[in-house]
Amino acid sequence: MDAYDIFKKITKGAKFKLKREPLVKPLESDVTIKSEPIDNSLTCPVVSSISSMEQEKDDFVLLNSLKDGQITRKKRKKDPNLSSIDDEIKQKRMREEKANQYRNENSISVVGRHVPEPIKSFKELSFVDADLLVNITKCGYTEPTPIQKQAIPAMLEKRQILACAPTGSGKTVAFLLPLLQHLEGPKSNGFRALIICPTRELAKQIQQECVRLSDGKKFKIHIISKINKAMSQYGPKSNGKYDILVTTPNRLCFLLNQDPPAISLKCVEWLIIDEADKLFEEGVRSFRDQLQQIVKACSSEKRKIAMFSATCTPVVSKWCVHNMRGLIRITVGLRNAVTDTVEQELKFVGNEEGKLLAFRDLIRNGVNPPVLVFVQSKERAQQLFTELIYDGINVDAIHSERTQVQRDNTIRSFREGKIWILICTELIARGVDFKGINLVINYDFPPSSISYVHRIGRAGRAGRKGKAITFFTVDDTVNLRNIAHILRQSGQQVPDFMLRIKKRSKRNGRSWR
Repeated sequence: MDAYDIFKKITKGAKFKLKREPLVKPLESDVTIKSEPIDNSLTCPVVSSISSMEQEKDDFVLLNSLKDGQITRKKRKKDPNLSSIDDEIKQKRMREEKANQYRNENSISVVGRHVPEPIKSFKELSFVDADLLVNITKCGYTEPTPIQKQAIPAMLEKRQILACAPTGSGKTVAFLLPLLQHLEGPKSNGFRALIICPTRELAKQIQQECVRLSDGKKFKIHIISKINKAMSQYGPKSNGKYDILVTTPNRLCFLLNQDPPAISLKCVEWLIIDEADKLFEEGVRSFRDQLQQIVKACSSEKRKIAMFSATCTPVVSKWCVHNMRGLIRITVGLRNAVTDTVEQELKFVGNEEGKLLAFRDLIRNGVNPPVLVFVQSKERAQQLFTELIYDGINVDAIHSERTQVQRDNTIRSFREGKIWILICTELIARGVDFKGINLVINYDFPPSSISYVHRIGRAGRAGRKGKAITFFTVDDTVNLRNIAHILRQSGQQVPDFMLRIKKRSKRNGRSWR
């Protein structure tokens, strides 16, 4: 039995008239409680207790009163001073609605708390260094791309992000611009920013882009090209005043494992991980252990992490949720999808011998260089190169067994147009930006849908049109279903039978002859 039941029994048959001045002046009009009269009526004054509770949003006061056994809620008259607060709340909600509408127009989805509003043009970044904005225009960016519209303001507020956007959508500038802005302050001993990527080709490309954006600024931007030089350059005897380091995980971990460590990461304020899903892949070439060591070495309390990739796996998302406080997840378009600027085609060639015949038939009918040809291994790259070199085609191959000098020379010749067709492995499938790739040929069927997205993403970059042709044989039909779904999501015409193929078993591997 609670206090209300006891009070009800004691006052049974009584009539209350609360016209006397109460001990505590109520906020609202007095409440009169009437009960059914009986023969021996009794009148007595009662002081009712009032319990009030304020709420943050609407400034309500809950007034507990007894009326037919119900608890009623009454509003307190608003304080005139609170009108300005209400106006601010309304304006904030209107801004959020407009921001969400603008995100929907640009196919941007965000997950997180207190997400900054996206920018519509670079002119809104008035607080950013003027030289950086001028360099942005020189690099050919007249207006921000969807990923830049949301990622740049988020990083400028020092928020940790996981960004997923299609290939060729400007992710590099999306993290370099706020990074350079944050490094405008006084220098400290050791590197203040670290950019990790899976290949040396991509690392060199990011370093060159960083130099272009920081033109006119006194930033020290380094890349680990030779281990012996790095050990003496970044060791304990160096002055340690650097700004940005761009490198691959293996080379950096080699320096960290020296006794004493040949490099210090204690002052790193920003850790940028490009092609994040590649670094979290399982298998022989997994970088997960090295990445964990690098994150541990970046021990500064100011450290922030930003991850970028064209595809995102559950492993990456789970790691970010557990290790990045205040995380904002940004996705542009459909996750793990292909940009609509690439025309995609699946071509049945029968068997392995049919691949070479189909390829030579494409050459005979005429192709518009430059052309990238993807194969599954360095042995197959060398084999195809040997077949085509005698056909009078300007062709070359690049893979991990070639020296760094050979790889650099091959890429430079391909960019200059001296090589028309470049045969490559997954080494070039990640992040490397070749301007104006007109055709990508998947000579060997991609082992996964993620690999397919990155391969054909070498074409159709920065809004340009491109084409991708994927050869498949009878043995490839077990993997065909996932790729066919990607084509359907991209608006391409796909035969219905490809979507009804039995799903691939996880136990079935793929061996390349």
